[in-house]
Amino acid sequence: MQIRLSWPAGQLTATLDDTPTAKALTDALPISASAHTWGEEVYFDTGVSVALEPDARQVVDPGTVAFWTEGDALALPYGPTPISRGGESRLASPCNVLGSFDGDPRLLATVRDGDPIRVERA
Repeated sequence: MQIRLSWPAGQLTATLDDTPTAKALTDALPISASAHTWGEEVYFDTGVSVALEPDARQVVDPGTVAFWTEGDALALPYGPTPISRGGESRLASPCNVLGSFDGDPRLLATVRDGDPIRVERA
């Protein structure tokens, strides 16, 4: 399943795996929120509340679409965060992995804190 994220300076599509969290997220689409940045990560509230899945991870590849269950938020790392060691993408806490971006995740660098962001089916 594909989703599209759009913000004032750009857009990206992502392919999601068939997981309980991905299904809960896509059932709630479209979602509009205010973006937050944390190092080289964009995150925002989705209004979706799910449990942590058994394969949740804290260190993920840049471009991973992750769901931060503690904040009911999508967490979209494209590089190191303030708690990363070296060049890794380390999230605030373990997150459910939903899929990955189809294009260059570095486009997320154009998202500014407070930008409106929208997620919809692609």
